[in-house]
Amino acid sequence: GLAERQTLYTYAFGRLALWALPEEHLHLAEKGLSALLDPKVQKIAIANPEHAPYGKAAVAALQKTGIYDQVKAKFVFGENISQAAQFAQSGNAQVGIIALSLAISPAMQQGDRWLVPADLHPALEQAAVVTSASTNKSAASFFLDFVKSAQGKEILAKYGFTMTQAPSGGK
Repeated sequence: GLAERQTLYTYAFGRLALWALPEEHLHLAEKGLSALLDPKVQKIAIANPEHAPYGKAAVAALQKTGIYDQVKAKFVFGENISQAAQFAQSGNAQVGIIALSLAISPAMQQGDRWLVPADLHPALEQAAVVTSASTNKSAASFFLDFVKSAQGKEILAKYGFTMTQAPSGGK
């Protein structure tokens, strides 16, 4: 009852990426998730899977590829995906399993990254609603219309979001 049900809209799907500082020399583009098995990887930053969708997706991808049990002791949990990215960016973890949108951000775009295939994890659905308590429902609806527009979709794609949950991999 807190949202205007008819306004619920899935506007995009997020993607997971492995990300590391270039000086880690993990060769993520060639090794993919197997880079996590490298002995120099002592810490892997992920969002806390207890409450963060990107953390749950990271665990699912590792389980599906069969390396979860080999790497789970290396996890350092961020409270959210942004904090997990900060752990990797600061070097407090050798690698992070983070949102592609963060991995391609200006602050992180020079890092080594690899796009985790979407078929390895549950969909990272990004959705929006207009809240029932909104004092400016017309502006909120106008914004949702913009997000649904070709221009809105183009902006989302530029920042690493897809409009469908289509499997793919690579950098």
